[in-house]
Amino acid sequence: MGAADAQLVTPDQVEVLVSMEPAVLRETEAHKERRNLWFPNDLVRADTNAPAEWDEQIIEVRRAARELPDSVRVAVAVNLLTEEGLPHFHRLIAVHFGESSPWVTWNNMWTAEEDRHGCALRDYVRDARLFEMGALERLQYSYIEAGFDPEWESDPYRLLAYTSLQEKATQISHANTGRTAGTTEPLLRRVLGHLAGDESRHYVFYREMFNEILARDPNRALNSLQKVVSNFSMPGHRIAGFDEMSEVVRRANIFGPRQYQQIVEECLDYWKVSELTGLSGEGNEAQDKLMKVPKRLARMADYVESKSAPRKFRFDFAYDRELTI
Repeated sequence: MGAADAQLVTPDQVEVLVSMEPAVLRETEAHKERRNLWFPNDLVRADTNAPAEWDEQIIEVRRAARELPDSVRVAVAVNLLTEEGLPHFHRLIAVHFGESSPWVTWNNMWTAEEDRHGCALRDYVRDARLFEMGALERLQYSYIEAGFDPEWESDPYRLLAYTSLQEKATQISHANTGRTAGTTEPLLRRVLGHLAGDESRHYVFYREMFNEILARDPNRALNSLQKVVSNFSMPGHRIAGFDEMSEVVRRANIFGPRQYQQIVEECLDYWKVSELTGLSGEGNEAQDKLMKVPKRLARMADYVESKSAPRKFRFDFAYDRELTI
């Protein structure tokens, strides 16, 4: 089954996606040139014959990890659980783009690269003794079991708009978590730095794919983008307790409305949304709404920050300690 056989909204969208296949191949090859194909064992050694210095380093990592603020612990939990939601995203891409087009090559390669993220981060948190692992594993199981089925109405344009935003958001979350942890525990920063680097390259791919759609079908693309931008949720929103975890992450200045505003501004600028002309009435309406989003997000961020009195949190995976932030 190819792209033309996938469950799409209109035949026009099938035609657009088929016409994009050379671009998918081109950008897949460009991604291979850009990437750094690392492996979890490069970061957190598990070899029988690993040098003795590694055992000594792990003892130091565990000592340093005890000094990490619990806000970082919560951010790492969100990042890890999000990465381990990978099966849902492989499925969504396969459903939207079929199983025998150039998208398959990308999806399989992207899945293999993303799979290392959950492996590397889980290896780290186990060796560092960062969490009460039983509690975290129960949370991870319930998250995967809950599924992830966004209301995209089988619209492939929304998938590409979402992945563009989501990859950038994940990059920022990993990078900011790493920077916050870095002075206390350098290995965690190194692991998260590798993840963030991958996410930045995946973002480039998806951003370019949506750019290709805009060039071919701007009115429908803008309408799909507007729906995604205005109702964006991080992929981990089905995690039990996600709202409280996200609030801790926002208060720690790792990821929240302010960072999302910056992502939207960057994408709208790259796609030159404000410069598109010759649009239909629906396209013009979506364009107008999109260009108002950054100011609305800025007002939202200002309001949320102005109302943020200290608040107490507890998470069983973080040893059920009281966290005030």
